[in-house]
Amino acid sequence: MNLPTAIVLGIIQGLTELFPVSSSAHLVILQSFFPGFEQPGAAFDVMLHLGTLSAVIFYFRTDLWTMFTSIVPGLFPPDSSLKSDTSSPTMRKMVFFLIMATIPAAFFGLLFKDYIHQMFENAQVAALFLIITGMMLFLSDKAKNAQRNLRDMTMIDSVIIGFSQAFALMPGISRSGATITAGIFRKFNRQDAARFSFLLSIPAVCGAAILEMPYLKDVSSADRFSYAAGFISAALTGFLSLKLFFLIIREARLKYFAYYCWIFGFFTLLVKFVFF
Repeated sequence: MNLPTAIVLGIIQGLTELFPVSSSAHLVILQSFFPGFEQPGAAFDVMLHLGTLSAVIFYFRTDLWTMFTSIVPGLFPPDSSLKSDTSSPTMRKMVFFLIMATIPAAFFGLLFKDYIHQMFENAQVAALFLIITGMMLFLSDKAKNAQRNLRDMTMIDSVIIGFSQAFALMPGISRSGATITAGIFRKFNRQDAARFSFLLSIPAVCGAAILEMPYLKDVSSADRFSYAAGFISAALTGFLSLKLFFLIIREARLKYFAYYCWIFGFFTLLVKFVFF
């Protein structure tokens, strides 16, 4: 893999992972247009996801620290430099809800690992599921009275959002899109639905990285610099995308992301049908 390809794919990952437009679909589709692109398993994709994961961890560092200190109260003095708008008891419950929401994706990811790998090799399948992602985003704008916040979350909410994340194991189904829309359908306001979604991505991506870790040993020494460049470009672009997304979600509706998913999905199917 050459350096420019790694950087371009890293930027694409950073732009699409944290918007509800399925980074997996973009990687599968665009990699199919790069002649000679190869990776052991999904090793390069995992490196890019780790890049955006680092951006999520940095962006939500206050929430993560509050959750950690809420589990072990009194062990650490309060940090006045960190301002969280959610109380420690709420964040303590949030740890439990994040664990519950992670279980479905972990279960189905392990059960259907080989089948999921096969789907990631098919750009047409990714394009079809991207169109379905657009439908979910479009329908989420029809939800009325979505005013709940994280303080109102229940175990049922977390399990339903968790199953939506399991559905996003398929290429083209946006993980953030599926979990955010599930949260909106459970009547959570868009910002808190997105907040829970991104926090939920942390154990999900860590789990996927652990599963794919054995493939990293097969990365050639010549490709390691490109893998590192992809990681860095994904992390930097991902952080900027997160800041932009939370600005957009306050003002805009998810249907605009739906339009993009439909255009990109149908365009890919057309190109693959005509030229490949």
